[in-house]
Amino acid sequence: MANIRLTKPTIAVLEALLSATDDAPAWGLSICRDADLGPGTVYPILDRLSERGWLTSREETGPHPGRPARRFYELTGMGRRHATEALETRRSRRFGLGLAGGNA
Repeated sequence: MANIRLTKPTIAVLEALLSATDDAPAWGLSICRDADLGPGTVYPILDRLSERGWLTSREETGPHPGRPARRFYELTGMGRRHATEALETRRSRRFGLGLAGGNA
């Protein structure tokens, strides 16, 4: 995989990005809220994902009276594949080992 350390915060950010839709895109503070992390943790993760080609971003173009434009984040095709694979691998390791109660 494109050399991303899958820490708990990174996994939380990836889960937030994977759950975003066209109707409810991911933007900085929404990712912080959904991942239950502060911006000092989330934005460096977003930068690393972007540097490795997993993520693209764009500025909000619609009206946004009284606040700055939001920056929307979206996983690239490669990023979505890697994120999905990483989360599935993590789940299989987490839930697939030692739960049967011994040797088969």
